[in-house]
Amino acid sequence: MKFDTIIRNGTIITATDIFRGDIGIKKGKINKIGISLDEDGDITIDATGKYIFPGGIDPHTHLDMPFGGTFSSDDFETGTIAAACGGTTTIVDFAVQPKGANLKETASIWREKAEGKAVIDYGIHMNITNMDDEILNEIPLMIKDGYPSFKVFMTYEGMRVDDGILFKTLKQVNESGGLTCVHAENFHIIKCNVERLLNEGKIEPKYHAISRGPLVEGEAVGRAIKIAKMAEASLYIVHNTCKEAVDEIARAREEEYPIMGETCTQYLLLSEDEYFKDGFEGAKCVMSPPLRNKENFKYLWKAIRNNTLQVVATDHCPFFMKQKELGKESFDKIPNGAPGIELRMALLYTYGVLNKEISVNKFVEVTSTNAAKIYGMYPKKGTIAVGSDADLVIFDPKKEVDITSEKLHENVDYTPYEGFKLKGFPEVTLSRGEIIANKGEFVGKIGRGEFLRRNSPIIL
Repeated sequence: MKFDTIIRNGTIITATDIFRGDIGIKKGKINKIGISLDEDGDITIDATGKYIFPGGIDPHTHLDMPFGGTFSSDDFETGTIAAACGGTTTIVDFAVQPKGANLKETASIWREKAEGKAVIDYGIHMNITNMDDEILNEIPLMIKDGYPSFKVFMTYEGMRVDDGILFKTLKQVNESGGLTCVHAENFHIIKCNVERLLNEGKIEPKYHAISRGPLVEGEAVGRAIKIAKMAEASLYIVHNTCKEAVDEIARAREEEYPIMGETCTQYLLLSEDEYFKDGFEGAKCVMSPPLRNKENFKYLWKAIRNNTLQVVATDHCPFFMKQKELGKESFDKIPNGAPGIELRMALLYTYGVLNKEISVNKFVEVTSTNAAKIYGMYPKKGTIAVGSDADLVIFDPKKEVDITSEKLHENVDYTPYEGFKLKGFPEVTLSRGEIIANKGEFVGKIGRGEFLRRNSPIIL
């Protein structure tokens, strides 16, 4: 038998194993793994001196998303190209329910955004903003149709749900075999803080962070967990930033409740110091929850090591500085979000693995395998095994890169990681056996990405 592609002499790394070997790919799947495979391939890739990781999975992205009168600047074409160049081969994006639309209609809107544009495979979370009995009854149908994950906001005017709706959502989703995700911040405290600060004439970006401190997040995380307990439901808490939030998750997991969580690259590497830069520079990092004090870095890394947090995502939601200037006269009008989809894998390798915060196996776990399990894609995605999709990253651990926004493919005019130095970077990215990025440049076909109908979650 002849393979379509064979990768030779790489160091294959999964969440549990490290070994030297070859990988044979046939019809988009991993067909054979072994040492010095006898078969040839139509394409042969020499991975000597390189690592082979499962393709990255970023389960928290916001492409072409409406926010505050504008849209995030990466659509499904530019955003997934950036992802591919950075070693990510699958995303799960949030379809935000417009007022008056049901969940099926919302899914169709997002599928239309992605079709003919996405260059990597993608799933869709249903982001409920307007719950009634019709929507509640629609949840089991959406899960059967391959949309098993649902998100609700506990903050944001016009999008948030109250505690009662959160309880109903958790119960219905859980009983139907799905998973509820929550953005946890205390809406009422934020609203009071914002009104007070603006009345005092405090309009600069730094006051965004001051208005929604760590306890605002920690209280909401704790409350969401208690509501999940009352609903007897599993819960996944997105983008945890601080000790106050992590402690709540750790306590629940110690009590053996099915509570899971993620953090994001920015919360491990960037601090609230970004908000105190001259002029309007701080707006670049206005996101919710905001960046925190550097002391939180060690708590987040520890939470990753001990499995309190299972995933490192990006919450990729970029806006051009011109868009950010919508909030120049009032920090609460700054579009929330920042870019990060392209650099996640390399940043976590450099500042996580090389700095000995996490092992290389844990790196694979939190960038790919756990997301595949939690969001119903495993073992099709998230591992290197016979029968799995040939979503692979050939990673050069010696390649050094100084980050500048000009080098990146994200459709935005800055990166919050400007000037960071990397050691280790993706050399080749394969999606279902196709080489789609090579030496930092996209070489695939626009629109080749496929929608993923996902299964029920594995609770970790």
